Amino acid sequence: MPGTLQGRVAVVTGASSGIGRATAETLAGEGANVALLARRRERLEALAEEINGGNGGKAAVYETDVTDRKALEQVADRVQGDLGRADLLVNNAGVMLLSPFADGKHEEWRQMVDVNLTAVFDTTDVFLGQLRDGGGDIINISSVAGIKAIENSSVYNATKFGVTGWSEALRMELAEESVRVTTVEPGVVLTELPDHISDPDSEAGIREIEKSAEPIQAEDIASIILYAASRPANICLNEIVVRPTKQKL
Repeated sequence: MPGTLQGRVAVVTGASSGIGRATAETLAGEGANVALLARRRERLEALAEEINGGNGGKAAVYETDVTDRKALEQVADRVQGDLGRADLLVNNAGVMLLSPFADGKHEEWRQMVDVNLTAVFDTTDVFLGQLRDGGGDIINISSVAGIKAIENSSVYNATKFGVTGWSEALRMELAEESVRVTTVEPGVVLTELPDHISDPDSEAGIREIEKSAEPIQAEDIASIILYAASRPANICLNEIVVRPTKQKL
């Protein structure tokens, strides 16, 4: 029996771990051909081998730094040649480098802006021609930090508020062209994101929330992405906020 995404071509950024990996597996399991984008080739190749050995769609590996605009342009051309027209883009790649603003961690600020905002713009831009040529979905992974400010998270908040606001404006711009834009705003999910926080107090705060909130699994977010992408063409789920039941923030 064909899957709900049979014949579709999905592009997933940050596909080497966490929500990106789970999303790629889920979409391929429903018949999509999936372009896996991330920097860690070995992880991507292992994931592609797993997907290609299953009964769903197929996967192709594109070792890519999403902050490299020229590399993204080349990948967009390769994806269309290898898999066909991309009609589902999941902008998942992101970093969460929390710290008090007064600590002045300028390089971490720039990294968050580059990955969480500029790379999302550039990835969408390079695939937009394919998406507009027949319709499809853009699903942007924001965060509850994109709708609620959190102490010691000001720059991360700024990037995620930016994604949420940009997504809504983009949805209006593309509505007449049958390109749906969905923003998913997860709360605490068990991923690698906190592992890269350099500020000990900020990391400890996230770990405490993880302990008390019974975090969501990456596969749960992937199932929500699948649900949004598989709705009838005349239905667009604009914004989806999902928290662990016990998470109050």
